[in-house]
Amino acid sequence: MKTDILIIGGGLTGCALAYFLSKVGARTVVIEQHDLNTQASGSNAGSIHAQLGASLFEDGQDKQLQTIAPIVPILMAGIEFWIKLEKELNEDFELQIMGGLMVTDRPEQMRAIERKVAYERTLGLEIDVLSESDVRRIAPYVSNTMVGGAFCPSEGEANALLVAPALARSALRQGAIVMTQTRLLELSREQRGFVAQTSKGRIEADRVVNCSGAHGGDIGRLLGVDLPIFGEPIQVSVTEPTGPLVRHLVYYAARRLTLKQSRRGALIIGGGWPSRYDSAGRLALCLESFRDNLAVCRHVVPAVGGVRVIRTWPAVVNDTADSLPIIGEVRTAPGYFVASFPQMGFTGGPITAHIVANMLLGASQDIDTSKFTPDRFQ
Repeated sequence: MKTDILIIGGGLTGCALAYFLSKVGARTVVIEQHDLNTQASGSNAGSIHAQLGASLFEDGQDKQLQTIAPIVPILMAGIEFWIKLEKELNEDFELQIMGGLMVTDRPEQMRAIERKVAYERTLGLEIDVLSESDVRRIAPYVSNTMVGGAFCPSEGEANALLVAPALARSALRQGAIVMTQTRLLELSREQRGFVAQTSKGRIEADRVVNCSGAHGGDIGRLLGVDLPIFGEPIQVSVTEPTGPLVRHLVYYAARRLTLKQSRRGALIIGGGWPSRYDSAGRLALCLESFRDNLAVCRHVVPAVGGVRVIRTWPAVVNDTADSLPIIGEVRTAPGYFVASFPQMGFTGGPITAHIVANMLLGASQDIDTSKFTPDRFQ
């Protein structure tokens, strides 16, 4: 089989890239070793993020802050792109932009939140500091121990099970080829492009894009490209449907938490608490994380204690050495591109795919990706 572009990875970014490329007639093949959207893209908590964590703004964190700051503009653009994409595909992603509410019950932490809001505003993010009375007014469901926080109106959620499949269907209608249950065995660079040996045969491609998430580092090493992309095991919980309770994407500044309510009434509880690997090397739940995640959730929103958790699952999300995206062509392997968005890849997946599509097609774009080039690690 021959193709213009081979996409490795059938998650959100890979399916979005296939859609954008096939829309303009580029011959595109996606290979996925599992089924579509079964890894991080379909098993994360579905949060749409824009703001940074409060811990970055505590004393002594300025160096780390300067490193991570470039991610905010791309997250902002990514949220706008989510809204556009749902309309363009005429699909229901169960997208809700209801605002992100960060709260704290530690008065001393309000200084960090105030610094955070001031800094994020310099980057163009719409966000406000909340007093204790502000929190009571907009979120009466939050514990009365909370003394303040921050509110970012552009944040929200989408259903992680719906988006990548919708993009894949659109790509297929436009002529893309999607191959699931297809393992990549070898990848080599030839004089006129690349050759991939897969469990379903040989694929020749002019260019290759690595959208394989946590496996991105392993894929690159097949070409002699060693980039610091790795997996972080996390877990997420969901409750039975309940009546209207949580109106925002809720964070707790003092400990890890994301809490939101889906359109169907279920509460989705996350925040990046770690899962684990069992003795056989299989991904497994961590009971301590489950206990602590729920305890933090009940501390922030006490009424959650009256709702039953019906499922908890582990997942592996990708990260990079500096926690910034890796986006673009690898200088030492011309024609080989990487599309890796760490930690908040659900928010950044579609816009990352669009950026890489523009690079492949030679189209102009407004987003500065100079901080995200793979060459910073070469």
